[in-house]
Amino acid sequence: MIQITPSIQLNDDEIELVFIRSPGPGGQNVNKVSSAVQLRFNLLASPSIPPEMKQHLIRLAGKRLNSDGVLIIEARQYRSQERNRQAAFERLGRLIQQASQPPKARRKTKPPRAANLRRLESKRKRSAIKRLRSDSDFDG
Repeated sequence: MIQITPSIQLNDDEIELVFIRSPGPGGQNVNKVSSAVQLRFNLLASPSIPPEMKQHLIRLAGKRLNSDGVLIIEARQYRSQERNRQAAFERLGRLIQQASQPPKARRKTKPPRAANLRRLESKRKRSAIKRLRSDSDFDG
């Protein structure tokens, strides 16, 4: 059982860990030891996450979510498998915590009056320039 927030806990069987070879530093071990971690979490099938939060999590996940609804997090910045595993769990936790906070409502704003006046004045100037160009008596 993994505690994410006071109300959200993930079962261990919901998370799958796959260990892969890391392309980063590691000396002679880099071609022998699978130190990178690929954490897979089936978001759409998870009973631990409420439906409205799933929608927010889908938007936040972006490219990390595949077409089957599986969230894939790769951690490979450390040389040890254990530290990469911890990093992957931390990233998953941060992502879920971020999704648990409701998005900030957008407040409609309107441009200041001075900006509107500047815009209209520049349109008038441009209009006058074009009007002066077309009012020539030159038969050319």
